[in-house]
Amino acid sequence: MLKFLFWALLAANAALFAYGQGYLGKVGGGEREPQRLKTQLASERMVLMSAAEARAAAETAEAETAPAAPEAPPEPAPVPVATIACTQAGSFAAGDARRFENRIARLGFGERQSRITVPYQEITSHLVYLPPNGGKEGADKRVADLKEKGVSNFFVMQGEGPMKWAVSLGVFKTEAAAQSLITSLGKQGVRGARVLPRGPQTTRAAWQFQDLTEEERKRVAGIADDFAGVQVRACP
Repeated sequence: MLKFLFWALLAANAALFAYGQGYLGKVGGGEREPQRLKTQLASERMVLMSAAEARAAAETAEAETAPAAPEAPPEPAPVPVATIACTQAGSFAAGDARRFENRIARLGFGERQSRITVPYQEITSHLVYLPPNGGKEGADKRVADLKEKGVSNFFVMQGEGPMKWAVSLGVFKTEAAAQSLITSLGKQGVRGARVLPRGPQTTRAAWQFQDLTEEERKRVAGIADDFAGVQVRACP
């Protein structure tokens, strides 16, 4: 019995000592929040938050722990469109040039198109001839050969230039008539006759287009087809 009383008194004293030191709080839980916080471990690192601050902190923590969204695959590089470096259309007579210019303006090529001047020969006749071969001696031999074959309409050209000592066999207005004579001479055994278009040298208009796509070139060619004798080709 005495031992029980001894240990009971010892426990009561220990409890009173702990209470006096504040380890057990105060009766009725009346201690204030700041005082209670001081009894916590590392209380100097604790911060009081408002409700809005608490929600913001929770959302931030949730975003940091959420799995990262997969990165979008890179967009494929654009495929370069093949273009034609330079395309030329022409040549055009004065009236045709104005019409072509009005129509081509609708394609909107802007600075990619330019009008240029190119040399042009106004063909007024077609010469049938045997080219020079061996100078005067060669021309004399050809004259003798033509006479043997029954050809009497010829003329030896003697003016200075690349046609000196050529043998003229006739001049015609159209190329068809000139080709007809060549066919007839062939039947007589005359070989090597040629046709030379002749006429004054002038200039005409042409257009050059830079970096056209194949589709754009087809549009230009489609317009040029409406003009007789006009070619669409690579720039010289």
